Amino acid sequence: MKNIYAIGVGLIGGSLCIDIKKNNPEVVIHGISRKETTLNTALELGLIDKKATLDDLANADLVIISIPVNATVQLLPTVLDKISDTGLVVDAGSTKVDICKAVENHPKRRNFLAMHPIAGTEHSGPTAAIEGLFAGKTNIVCEVEKTTFKLQEKALKLFTDIGMRIRYMNPEAHDKHIAYMSHLSHISSFMLGKTVIEKEKNERDIFDMAGSGFASTVRLAKSSPEMWTPIFEQNKTNVIETLEEYIENLTQFKELMQANDFDAINTEMKNTNHIKDILKGISQE
Repeated sequence: MKNIYAIGVGLIGGSLCIDIKKNNPEVVIHGISRKETTLNTALELGLIDKKATLDDLANADLVIISIPVNATVQLLPTVLDKISDTGLVVDAGSTKVDICKAVENHPKRRNFLAMHPIAGTEHSGPTAAIEGLFAGKTNIVCEVEKTTFKLQEKALKLFTDIGMRIRYMNPEAHDKHIAYMSHLSHISSFMLGKTVIEKEKNERDIFDMAGSGFASTVRLAKSSPEMWTPIFEQNKTNVIETLEEYIENLTQFKELMQANDFDAINTEMKNTNHIKDILKGISQE
């Protein structure tokens, strides 16, 4: 691969550019963004080599789309229209059903690989891009059988070379599982932040009392609303299901407290401590 085009050069797109360039110094990375300031920053930081536009995509060996998922759904068919017959397009979206449906009947569907690298931080934009973000992380690939085998091979080598483990899943299963493992934790963090802000009007008191437990729990509330609102919208059904189960558990916890049944609360927490064994060895986001 000689010419890589990154549509979106924020946390995920920018970090992919860094790691791919480190492993393949000969490639030329072209950045595409709606905002000129974003491209200028990406150039200054060395995330990209050149600026580009959608009209340049005929020259692309690989196009990486790392923009909000609603924008991906809109843009993906146009990107596939513009690439050559040997070009490959991948996306990094946190939802997969709507994105896959958007191009299921596209004549160049075989030039597209749907994926979700499960890595990130609470920061956004080009300045958030970091080297090694994907080392030891999982990359979920959906509908791999719909992508031309030769292009599959190229892409999967590129991503395993930067340290990612590849897992295969259908889009429906992906969206259901990710609602539990990622989307619910973001909502919990946002709502914890909202609850504390509304209750503690004196912000100094919050900062004085904020220990590491609060900081780590509320960390995700610093995430970009522009990115997360479309994710919740596209995965609405699964997210509501996870919220109903979460709310049920919170209600049960409250009822145990009201009943002064702290033995039951102790048992609940002991049973949940099993999460330590499940998470052992998994790299943290």
